[in-house]
Amino acid sequence: MIAKTPNPPYYAVIFSNLRTEVGEGYEEMAAEMVRLAELQPGYLGHESVRDGLGITVSYWANLDSIKNWKANTDHLIAQKFGREKWYSAYKTRIALVERDYEFGI
Repeated sequence: MIAKTPNPPYYAVIFSNLRTEVGEGYEEMAAEMVRLAELQPGYLGHESVRDGLGITVSYWANLDSIKNWKANTDHLIAQKFGREKWYSAYKTRIALVERDYEFGI
């Protein structure tokens, strides 16, 4: 699904990653992170796809919301497991969305 975001400006956190062969617990943790993110003040939505390379883009109202999500206790645990067993590499980018437009939504 394409996330329904408000009129700009807002922020996008782009998480690109490569998985390891370890899958145990990953799907459950990913689902829990979505559930928790949706409860965070400032969360606007997300989009995610995996075809070898995984890319998740989450949308946030402001930089403080992103900072608070990164520091969330359960999210910190997920980050630790990600580094230790689920990801062989990842990169996170934070971007200000100044303009967007759509078709067919």
